Amino acid sequence: MTTFAVRPGSSRPLAGTGTLLRFALRRDRVMIPVWIAVNALMVLSMPGTLEGLYGTPAERADLIRQMETNSSLRAMVGPVFGDSLGALTAWRVGVYAGALAAVMSLLIVVRHTRDEEESGRQELVASGMVGRRASLTAALLAAAVANAVLALLVTAGLAGQGATGALALGLGIAAVGMVFATMAAIVAQLTESARLARGLTAAVLGAAFVLRAAGDSATDDGSSVLTRLSPLGWLENLRPYASERWWVLALFAGAVALQGAGAYALVGRRDLGMSFLPTRPGPASGRLASAGALAWRLQRGGVLGWSIGFFLAGVVYGGMTDGAADLVDDNAGARRIIERMGGQSGLTDAFLASMVGMLGLVAALYIVASVLRLHGEETSGRAEPMLANAVGRVRWAAGHLVIAFGGAALIMLLAGFGLAVGYGRETGPILGACLVQLPAVWVVGGVAALLHGVLPRAALAAWGIAGAVLLIGWVGPALDVPQAVLDVSPFGHLPKLPGGTMQWGPVLVLSGLAVLLVTGGLAGLRRRDMTT
Repeated sequence: MTTFAVRPGSSRPLAGTGTLLRFALRRDRVMIPVWIAVNALMVLSMPGTLEGLYGTPAERADLIRQMETNSSLRAMVGPVFGDSLGALTAWRVGVYAGALAAVMSLLIVVRHTRDEEESGRQELVASGMVGRRASLTAALLAAAVANAVLALLVTAGLAGQGATGALALGLGIAAVGMVFATMAAIVAQLTESARLARGLTAAVLGAAFVLRAAGDSATDDGSSVLTRLSPLGWLENLRPYASERWWVLALFAGAVALQGAGAYALVGRRDLGMSFLPTRPGPASGRLASAGALAWRLQRGGVLGWSIGFFLAGVVYGGMTDGAADLVDDNAGARRIIERMGGQSGLTDAFLASMVGMLGLVAALYIVASVLRLHGEETSGRAEPMLANAVGRVRWAAGHLVIAFGGAALIMLLAGFGLAVGYGRETGPILGACLVQLPAVWVVGGVAALLHGVLPRAALAAWGIAGAVLLIGWVGPALDVPQAVLDVSPFGHLPKLPGGTMQWGPVLVLSGLAVLLVTGGLAGLRRRDMTT
């Protein structure tokens, strides 16, 4: 029997790209501006903060000397290549801004390629006068627009520190984003699941960070082979504000061109909705006989990945505790920021508490992603056949929520073990400090559950709330914002542990609030119509 692949309705491969691009930008009119704003604000707030921390040439020279000898801190933020405020800004936030641009880009590309195919919408679009490569092109162009706007904001905002260096940093951050946009385009052709496409691309990003960290811990000038294997290491070696190496941009351009060509070649060789690595069919009985077991099967990969990442991050942060304490001990401004983040109970405990708080903020991203798996299952139509059987909505949702909230507890516990292993002491207090973060993490997850249950079309706004919480917790103390602003985040009410005094009142209130939010979300889910 002769079989035919599903072909688009137009013989022109890029027909309809402009329309699809406008549609993609319209769909992402909230998500893209939030990602850009968070990233740009993080970068543009740094010069003022660093001027307060290292305001004199002597303080900057001392920072550079200490970074040359402190391999742990180099692994975290990279080497310093200059003593100007612009060079220090590129050192302090360049790698993290590039990583955030990469996450934004991979989410955009996967959403408008594999997500559309998985939901069935792409098949409807392809039946019209739309070219075969139009969707992929529109997704990459949407990522390019987002990264271009980010580069423009960074360049304009830092121009006062030096226009050339600002342009180099802006282009470098955007280039990292486009490298991972084209990488996500390839992975979206290989996998049949949007979730797996996002996970695999994020894993590559994590590997790039690890390579850069390992290379920077070995050398103080970014010359390690491991650093040069990582796109984040390329951003370092671009050296904004420190005798820019413009030829590094050719590495980014070559990677984007090669990966883009690979993605276009792959999309032309497969049927719509298919993949080169098809998902294996699983059993319909036994371990998958319940809604909870199926939820675990769907989310176990994510839980495992986050668990490994948090444990390793804990080991790294724990290992650098003594060195970081020595670095900021003689700098009143840096010490004040650490103490505002981690409390007044001694510099070492304050640094540990601030690192625990940062891990808690990142755990909020995990719980939002896990809770919103409900939204993905519902909008893709996979939840409807299950709910048509003897499975109630609350029972179906509870399986995913147990994994989301229990998984948050697991990754924070593993982060605590990692911190204790890296630091070498205070296992009990560190574990307790990590677990104290859970009520705030659960509140963010509860907001996501409430939005999905009551306002499903606004469920993705939970990402904006998580981003705002992350921004307040990360940038707020450095900008010396009023305490009232810090208290907007649930993390602002937690006791500063280890070292501080345990306060059960805020912990219990936040836990109760999380319960109320989840209850409200489940009640809303029971009463509303299911969306597709």
